[in-house]
Amino acid sequence: MIVITAKFRVLPEYADQWPQISLDFTQATRAEPGCKWYDWSRSLDDPTEYVLVEAFRDEDAGVAHVQSEHFKTAQQTLPPYLAETPKIINTTVPQDDWSLLGELAVPPRD
Repeated sequence: MIVITAKFRVLPEYADQWPQISLDFTQATRAEPGCKWYDWSRSLDDPTEYVLVEAFRDEDAGVAHVQSEHFKTAQQTLPPYLAETPKIINTTVPQDDWSLLGELAVPPRD
């Protein structure tokens, strides 16, 4: 599975609208057959920073994603709203879903 984490710094005047600005791309990516998840979070410390956590089934799914029409459209439509080039961590892991964080295990609740 390919796991990608990216930080997007949005121009301050667009920070509150970023979820709507990126919605078409988000929905299209989530609909890809090889997409396992594609989730945005907003920084608690910096309201202009959004973090994207995404995962794709395998390398073929990742390639299909960056070759898709909606990716090409996003390359044109999203940068005008950004303060800088997004930063990314991209890695391949030998699993196909989330693992449990055992160090913070939650006991069964009654």
